[in-house]
Amino acid sequence: MDNFYLILACLGIGLLLRRAPGMPPDSAVALNGYALNVALPAVILANVPLLNVSSALLIPALTPWLLMLLVIALLLTLARLLRWSRELTGALLIVVPLGNTSYLGFPLVQSFFGQEAMPYAVVYDQLGSFIALAVYAPVIAALYGSAKERPAATAILARIFTFPPFIALIAGLLLRGVQLPPLANQLVDMLAATLIPVVMVAVGLQVTARFQRREVLPLTVALGIKLLLMPACAWLLWLAMGQAGLATRVAVFQAAMPSMISAGAIAIGAGLAPRLVAGIVGLGLMLSFLSLPLLYWLLTL
Repeated sequence: MDNFYLILACLGIGLLLRRAPGMPPDSAVALNGYALNVALPAVILANVPLLNVSSALLIPALTPWLLMLLVIALLLTLARLLRWSRELTGALLIVVPLGNTSYLGFPLVQSFFGQEAMPYAVVYDQLGSFIALAVYAPVIAALYGSAKERPAATAILARIFTFPPFIALIAGLLLRGVQLPPLANQLVDMLAATLIPVVMVAVGLQVTARFQRREVLPLTVALGIKLLLMPACAWLLWLAMGQAGLATRVAVFQAAMPSMISAGAIAIGAGLAPRLVAGIVGLGLMLSFLSLPLLYWLLTL
């Protein structure tokens, strides 16, 4: 639990820095850029070579896609019943299925479950959340947003294959069984260790929970699905399949992550209910610091 308290401390530092005089307004953007292009690839590169190829990897690989299909069907049904606008529906279709399984998920999985759980967290994120962010989110933004042009297939593929974390994933898979020079390992480990403090400070700098009264219902629905329903469905699914090992616990824990900040940025950039999206991302993040420790306790009973 010590690591969890350190994560909270870094989040608090970010919140305090928001009021610090002389703090550049784009500090969070710079920190996120470093985390996305340097620290996160280092974490992936350090952990993917440790993967033990087994049927257990199917659990974190399949869980995000099964949950996404369920959530999409549920949101479209609710949108029809509650007569939500296309703008609102598109916003929820982007931010609810996609969880913060790397920036927040990696440090919290490591904090609660230990280093041996990290390969499963990486599989969940890179084969689930990341691909959905690169492929699914831009398509939904194009279909429901103000832009008239749909993203070209070549642009989507280029985004995937040039994304630094994805490059690190491929490199890590190719380097399985390869002994790197000690200095290279030290560099990767040093950069990977910066992910937690950098990301948590950046989150503290940009977290927000602004929303209007008319948005209370969709906000509540979104948070309920993201923080409660998705992990419950993941747990019931694998329980029915007779799975209860570390891979299953990590998959359920990752399913409970709040909405991905990058997904929120895509939705806001497309003009899809910006105030509501900010509320879902910000409030979901704050609530997750209560819901995730409770979920971990339930998973370890």
